[in-house]
Amino acid sequence: MTAKFIGTDITHPRIWEKAMGDALFAADLAPDDCLVLKALRAGRHHAEIVSIDYSEAEKLPGVVRIFTAKDIPGRNTTGIINKDWPVLAEGKIRSMADAVALVAAETEQAAQAALRAIKVEYKDLPALLNPFDALKEDAPKIHEGGNLLFTRVVKRGDAEAAFATAANIIEREYKTPAIEHCYMEPDAGYGYVDEDGALAIVVCTQNPHFDLGEVCAVLDLPEDKVRIIQAVTGGGFGSKLDITVQGYIGLALYHLKRPVRYFYNKEEALLATGKRHPMWITIKTGVDKDGKLVACHAHITGDGGAYGSYGIAVATRAAVHATGPYACPNVDITALEVYTNNLFACAMRGFGTPQVAFAYESQMDLHAQALGLDPIEIRLRNALRPGAHTATGQLMTASCGLPNCLEAVKPYYHDAVTTWVKEEPSSPTRRRGVGVGAMWYGCGSTGAANPATAQVEVDENGIVTLFTGCADIGQGSSIVLLQLAGEVLGLHPSKFRLVCADTKYTTNAGASSASRQTYISGNAVVLATTEMAEALKKAAAAILEVGPETLELDDGLIRVIADHAQKVTFADAAKHIAKAGEALRWEGFFDPDTTPLAAEDGQGVPYGTYAFACQMAMIEVDVLTGEVDVIKIVAAHDVGRGVSPANLVGQIGGGIGIGQGFALTEEFETGVTESLTDYHIATVMDMPEIVPIIVEDHEPSGPFGAKGIGEPALVPTAPAILNAIEMALGERIYELPANLERVLDASRKAGWPDKLEF
Repeated sequence: MTAKFIGTDITHPRIWEKAMGDALFAADLAPDDCLVLKALRAGRHHAEIVSIDYSEAEKLPGVVRIFTAKDIPGRNTTGIINKDWPVLAEGKIRSMADAVALVAAETEQAAQAALRAIKVEYKDLPALLNPFDALKEDAPKIHEGGNLLFTRVVKRGDAEAAFATAANIIEREYKTPAIEHCYMEPDAGYGYVDEDGALAIVVCTQNPHFDLGEVCAVLDLPEDKVRIIQAVTGGGFGSKLDITVQGYIGLALYHLKRPVRYFYNKEEALLATGKRHPMWITIKTGVDKDGKLVACHAHITGDGGAYGSYGIAVATRAAVHATGPYACPNVDITALEVYTNNLFACAMRGFGTPQVAFAYESQMDLHAQALGLDPIEIRLRNALRPGAHTATGQLMTASCGLPNCLEAVKPYYHDAVTTWVKEEPSSPTRRRGVGVGAMWYGCGSTGAANPATAQVEVDENGIVTLFTGCADIGQGSSIVLLQLAGEVLGLHPSKFRLVCADTKYTTNAGASSASRQTYISGNAVVLATTEMAEALKKAAAAILEVGPETLELDDGLIRVIADHAQKVTFADAAKHIAKAGEALRWEGFFDPDTTPLAAEDGQGVPYGTYAFACQMAMIEVDVLTGEVDVIKIVAAHDVGRGVSPANLVGQIGGGIGIGQGFALTEEFETGVTESLTDYHIATVMDMPEIVPIIVEDHEPSGPFGAKGIGEPALVPTAPAILNAIEMALGERIYELPANLERVLDASRKAGWPDKLEF
């Protein structure tokens, strides 16, 4: 049956207010009479707190109250997996961002004056700023349990025996840096006591129901006494999964019962929020004479910084994905997550897969070169297909779209290497290169329950309301969920009322992360609306005295398929249902079919489905300056079913922008990077021409066959660019970013300055 709304471009409900600058973010919504909150940050890596004296600070004009750890009524720690991050530090400082006191004042000026007047005495401790120092036997303990937070092992087959049969073996070391998320809206929120007496916190967030649980734990309150409302959120990319301002707002609101606000400026956002995990990856891969993988051995060390956040999930996902989207029968992979005194590392678009993709895709090109194979061909020979098993032993049964993505990119690649790369570049000091990168990405949490719920209701006027806890952070989940609901009910998405991400009215949809909302919340919405559709048909059948199977839903009507003159409205059906004493509200619940990974060897079914992609990069390198220009990216992505094509194209473009920064310019250093002046993010002027290609390999467990796009959009970009740089220079770079200095060093190693002829 032809889809009505799926696969069409429908305007996002908030697109115009954002485009015109009319959208109200958390900083815009806060009332003028809010008290201002500011935290005193430690500004040192590792120390004991000897004393805190705020007696002079609280006497200053405009200062209402100063809070320390002793004022927290409940649990003084938060954390997504490990509850190890103090709201206000007590006893020990583990990172420069640790907050030791919270000021509530009438004005920003009064709050800043109070911060300057607070006296804290510290006893400095040795700082551990890389994971290898932290793992030494005599290293001081950052946390009582030691500095090794977690180890994930994935083993299958016999890797060592398989290497003995390999025709070509390559072993290399790769390094990736910490990365700042660089969303446009710094973390912000405000709080007030609502009409029911609940502490209401309006905040930019990626997971309001997680926030609810954490704030309740900190304040020792039941969930009906706290309410989290997601404000329009100006980006997140993973960082807004962690608690930031929520705990401070909740604490002050709990004690003062007055409206309060806390907004990070960009400098505080850089200091106090999580980063992408730096990783050190040693990987050894072997292939047979035909280029097919026979074995993979990898050791991955992740710098988690001072607190756990999503570190266990990042290490696990990195290990699971370390073989790439390829069938490899023998694997031996270990990933470590290590505490250091750096700023904490958290989720960032990809959860460890961008880092390992840089490694495994570089390996694939090295094998192709050694065997004289085309880079597309070697990937086609190894691509996961139905019937293949992953490194965790999961049998792939459907929706393995990598071969289709590779085939879609192939003509562009061959045209580029046979024609474009041989043309005269824009300057005699420039060399051209073309590279490809492939990826896979499991949608949802790894081997753990991560369900979503959704509700739909119709009133006796026929108005349909969709309730979802899903936080739209700019990725477009709201329009996707409305399109899915509309498809089931035959109702245009613009005719729904949407209530989302307010814990008073919506139930848990889980985090807007891990490319899970289209797949998981989408399924919950489809299940809820399917129940509603069946109830409406049943009611209409009783009114019209026909069988429910003879009816269809279309534009607020339930009508006989063979005779459209016979019809009733949604309002008529709703009244009939209500008269029978039945509820006019239906719920959907969906949790992917997964199994936990075995602790000893990582075997299991970590994800219900995987996204696949291939990207090609065309670049020019100036061999005298190290400058790299990305000219074009061709991006083929298997999305299962494209619900919102324009949304998909937007996600691909945004992902490529982040992937390009990861590849070429972005690197965050704790204690060094203090503002965006010190951090080189790609701008719109750096964006290449993008050719998006939507590949649809139907996912049977997805809503109308759909799966995710959020993370996959950026994962293959850096590998494609780095492989292209290697083609241009004849020298490979093994550490990101491939900035001017590293590219120039590679150029010199390749002898380019001496080869130039003017």
